Amino acid sequence: MARAATADLPDVLALGAWLKNAACRLSAGEPSMSAIHGDLGDPRACVALEASVAALLNDTPRPVAAVAHDLHPDFFSTRLALRLAAELDVPAIGVQHHHAHIAAVMAEHGDHRPVIGLALDGVGLGSDGQAWGGELLRVDTQGHRRLGHLHPLGLPGGDVAAREPWRMAASALHALGRADEIDTRFAASVGAASAKGVRQMLDKQLHCPPTSSTGRWFDAAAAALGLCLTQTQEAEAAIALEQAATRWLAAGREPRVEAALPTVDAKGVLDLRPLLAPMFDTPPTATDEAAAGFHIALAAALAGWAAAAAERFDTGTVCLGGGCFFNVLLTTRVTQHLERRGLRVLRPLRYSCGDAGLALGQAWVAAHRLRAATGAAHLNESSSCASPSQPC
Repeated sequence: MARAATADLPDVLALGAWLKNAACRLSAGEPSMSAIHGDLGDPRACVALEASVAALLNDTPRPVAAVAHDLHPDFFSTRLALRLAAELDVPAIGVQHHHAHIAAVMAEHGDHRPVIGLALDGVGLGSDGQAWGGELLRVDTQGHRRLGHLHPLGLPGGDVAAREPWRMAASALHALGRADEIDTRFAASVGAASAKGVRQMLDKQLHCPPTSSTGRWFDAAAAALGLCLTQTQEAEAAIALEQAATRWLAAGREPRVEAALPTVDAKGVLDLRPLLAPMFDTPPTATDEAAAGFHIALAAALAGWAAAAAERFDTGTVCLGGGCFFNVLLTTRVTQHLERRGLRVLRPLRYSCGDAGLALGQAWVAAHRLRAATGAAHLNESSSCASPSQPC
C-alpha cells in the first residue's frame, strides 16, 4: 500500500462480514489483518473475533477513529461493531459488501484513482436491501456507484436455494418461460413434492427473494448440466462446473460458440438467460464442452460490460473482487479480455478475493470517509467570515 497517499488516514477498525470472518485495523495507512475466524454461525468463531478485536485495539497506542462493519444488521460482526463504537465513543460506519470487495483491491494496490469494479460473489446485502452478488461498480475514495448488475433470479425457499443448486436451475427455467420442465427434470432426483413445491413458489413468487448473485448463476448452470443438484460444501457446484470446463480446455479444444450470448439492457443489467438456455438441452456426452462454453462466453460478456463502463467514465483500471474470482479459469479469461482492450486489471494478491479480505476494504472506505468529512469541516471552518459584510 502506498504510504504517501495513506499515512494521513485515520485509524479504523473493521470487523468483516459473516463468512470466513476476519478483522482488520488500518493504522497510519497500514493494514493489520487478524487470522480467519470462520463463519460467524459458529459461536467459537464469534469468540475468536472478539479476541482478535481486543488484540487489534491494543496493537498501537493510537486511538481508532471509527469501527466499520457490513450493512447486514443481523451479523454478529455488525452487532459487535455497534457495541464497540458506543464503548469507544466513535462512529460506527456501515460499508456495502461489494463496495468493500473492490475497495480491498484498491487498498492492497495503493490505488486512489477512480476504478471500475467487477464484484462477483455468492451474496451480500445491497444498498437497496436486496441480495446482491453480480455487480458493476464505479469506485473512488469518495464512495461508489452501482452501474449495473446481473439479471436477478428468484431464490425459491430463500437461503436453502444456495445449498440446493437444482432450485436455481428451476428458477432459471422459470425465468426462461420453461417452468413446465421443472417437474419432469427434477422430480426423480429431489422428489415430486419438492419439485412441485418449488414450481408453485416460483409461479406465485412466494418466498422467492430476487438476487443478482453470480454464485447462484453458477449453481444454476451446474445443475442444468447435472453436475451438482445439492451441495454440502460451499461453492461445490461452481467448482464442479469449473473442473468440467478445465477438462475440456486442457485437451486443447475450444467449445463451439453459441449464437445466443448475454445481453446488456439500457439500465446496465447483464442478462445471462440466453447463455444458460442451451445448457438445459445439452446431452451428457457434451457436458464438459458446455461448461467450457459457459465460462468462455461469461468471461467475454463480463469483460465487455466492464470495458464499456471504463470507456464511459474515462477510467483505465478495472478491479476484480469477490469470491467468484477464486475461479482461475474465469479470472484468467476476464483478465485477458480486459488487458487486450488496453485496461489495467487489479485483483487481490496478498489478501483474499473473498470475504476473508473484506475487512480491509471496509476499513479503507471508512477511513477515506472520515478523512473527507474532516477535510470538509476544516474547509468550512477556514472559509467562514467574521462578518457577513466582509468578503472571504
